[in-house]
Amino acid sequence: MNQLRTLLMNNPLSTAFALGVLSITALPPYFCFPILFITLSGLFYLMQKAQTGKEWFNLGYWFGFGFYAFGLAWIGNALLIDAKTFGWLYPIVLMASGGFFGLFIAFPAYFSFYFKNIYARYLAFSAFWVIFEWIRSFIFTGFPWNLLGTTLALSPQTMQLASVIGTYGLSLLVLLTCLAPALWFCHKSHRNTVLSLSIICFVSILNLSYGFWRVSTLGDSQESDIKIRLVQPAIPQTIKWSPVSLDENLNKYIALSREKGLEDIDFVIWGETASPFPLDYDNYYRELVTNAISDKGHLITGSLRYEADENNFYQPLNSMFIINKHGIIEAHYDKSHLVPFGEYIPFREYLPQWVRPITNTIANFKAGMGLQNIKIADYPSLGALICYEVIFPAQVVNEEQKPQWLVNLTNDGWYGDSSGPYQHLVSAQMRAVEEGITIVRVANTGISALIDRLGTIRQSLGLNQIGILDINLPQQLITPTIYGKYKNIIPLILCFLNLAFAVIIKVKAK
Repeated sequence: MNQLRTLLMNNPLSTAFALGVLSITALPPYFCFPILFITLSGLFYLMQKAQTGKEWFNLGYWFGFGFYAFGLAWIGNALLIDAKTFGWLYPIVLMASGGFFGLFIAFPAYFSFYFKNIYARYLAFSAFWVIFEWIRSFIFTGFPWNLLGTTLALSPQTMQLASVIGTYGLSLLVLLTCLAPALWFCHKSHRNTVLSLSIICFVSILNLSYGFWRVSTLGDSQESDIKIRLVQPAIPQTIKWSPVSLDENLNKYIALSREKGLEDIDFVIWGETASPFPLDYDNYYRELVTNAISDKGHLITGSLRYEADENNFYQPLNSMFIINKHGIIEAHYDKSHLVPFGEYIPFREYLPQWVRPITNTIANFKAGMGLQNIKIADYPSLGALICYEVIFPAQVVNEEQKPQWLVNLTNDGWYGDSSGPYQHLVSAQMRAVEEGITIVRVANTGISALIDRLGTIRQSLGLNQIGILDINLPQQLITPTIYGKYKNIIPLILCFLNLAFAVIIKVKAK
């Protein structure tokens, strides 16, 4: 053990990097949560032994580099769809993910160094980490993927506190709990033993008690009479946009939709860009897709839409249509939070000439007007989210009038058999708990599922599975939550309280 400790301390940056890589096993789909007691406490131990703020920054950076480079490695799979053209970019994406997002742990480490006292640093580092998670949700359009709080989505009971403090609040609880052993490891004493165990036990009991209480109280919602059909054709991304396959792909959606029992279905739901044809003005294909609709029902489908600007230049929108049996589009929604480098290139006009051929293969989508409610006949109002719009805490429902359920259309076929689709699913579960709202998630391929207001997956179709899923919506679609009312004010207040206590401890320790 002493030899191992010496080895680790003689190579602190390499050790921090390794701890960051190891930490991703706590994320979906692995959920090896106990590893965080080792990795987070190990990082804090390394930082506590460092002498300068620069060393703390570097340790945090290399931990973050490993955590994000490998935790987001699935992003590079999209480049392998056309490996001959873009495969060479894979290691660049890996390095860029770690290189940029590593800063979001480096700066919390750097700021925490100046609190000096170990207890103040413990509180400060936990708070700064979460504050920078929150900053990550909006800086450069935002990318709050793999928030540390998602490691608690291993069961419905362990994530219910998100209804009060949100996923950011859960991240704070994870840090306070998993950093606690470092207090003893850095300064072995009876006092620190009691303190570490007390923190771990208190937070765990609080979280589990609330979780079991909430699930037992709200988890018995019966089914309603509203029946929906989720259609997942699992069309490979290599042929999804192939000109020779477009009609065949659409007909596959229709054939699956028409399987036995269609006459009882209120809503047939297809995934993101299920129709590559603009159904708002292409009468032939709009008439064709009505074959997937029952006499009383509607089709909810992802589709391209085009809109002219002031120069009469038509720009694509990533949209969702709701179509009735007569081919009438009763409502539509345009994706408003676009994926940078996926649906548009930031500062495209300023990029060097050598990179233009690459950027020209990425469509320049137009953003929609924002979240909205959709009311169809006597059915409960619904909100729409397309693809990664569901990953943003506090940004998934119309605040003026909340919908009663959410439809999340996506296509995770870009990322293959990787952790990405599972992490995307967990993001939807966390939003369901935070807002107390039912989410119906439908993918071309990915994981299509009915997620109830407690974040429980009631039924699902697995990754790469071809099929349909007929389900009844729950009677209780939505339950008001504290987080749903106050949003990120609550976790940010908790962080600032942490920092206030850290300042008090620092001042008293002088």
